[in-house]
Amino acid sequence: MASLSLLPTFVSLSPSPSLSPSSSSSSSSVTCISPSRIHTVTVHSPRWSRSAKRSLVPRSTLDEVSVIDPPPPPPPSEPKSELIESLKLKLLSAVSGLNRGLAATEDDLRKADAAAKELEDAGGLVDLSTELDKLQGRWKLIYSSAFSSRTLGGSRPGLPTGRLLPVTLGQVFQRIDILSKDFDNIAELELGAPWPLPPVEVTATLAHKFEVIGSAKIKITFEKTTVKTTGNLSQLPPLELPRIPDALRPPSNPGRGEFEVTYLDTDIRVTRGDRDELRVFVIS
Repeated sequence: MASLSLLPTFVSLSPSPSLSPSSSSSSSSVTCISPSRIHTVTVHSPRWSRSAKRSLVPRSTLDEVSVIDPPPPPPPSEPKSELIESLKLKLLSAVSGLNRGLAATEDDLRKADAAAKELEDAGGLVDLSTELDKLQGRWKLIYSSAFSSRTLGGSRPGLPTGRLLPVTLGQVFQRIDILSKDFDNIAELELGAPWPLPPVEVTATLAHKFEVIGSAKIKITFEKTTVKTTGNLSQLPPLELPRIPDALRPPSNPGRGEFEVTYLDTDIRVTRGDRDELRVFVIS
């Protein structure tokens, strides 16, 4: 058997007669002639389209699709619970060392107010129709912007501090009972006495009733004041001060007031009074 390379072979390339010049595709016939067989192979060329300038331009069988990578996801934001806790610490830090506001300067007042607003904004609106149970308990006052006036009444009449009759303010509490609607302001006081008499320690309880008006506002109505001596004179019975009739009350002390709870959870409470008084409490 002769080698394939020695066999005479003739190859002819001719257009296929089945396609017209206007066809969108063309094919050619390749004829291989050998001594034993004649092979005809039809080869189809890619599609071509004629441009306006009659030049042949290859046309892709797939449309081009522009793919734009999506932007990277934003970094995860700080969880709200962690944000709230950090803002609570910031507020507590702003009011610490101010002796409940008695030692606050104008700059201290601004810093405390700004820190409280951040916490209020992060916490959102308080709804006492669903969160009233969080008011229950004994709350300790750690800051009052009104105490910067150097009186225990703040913007209302109150005992002076550091004057002829020096009064040292101890702990201040609010005791709230959501069932009986009792709302008591309790202040521990040390009343100065002429030398050589020791100071007199007393606990004053200002009893009120409260009601919720609106979603987060509380109205309190004064009922009575009870003073109880403590320390060396704790054996003395409590003294109930007579209630001033409403008709005789001065306009500055109407015996009632309103304030709004602007932040509330199980361990801290922020309120703003009807005389722009900011107060911060922690559960006791």
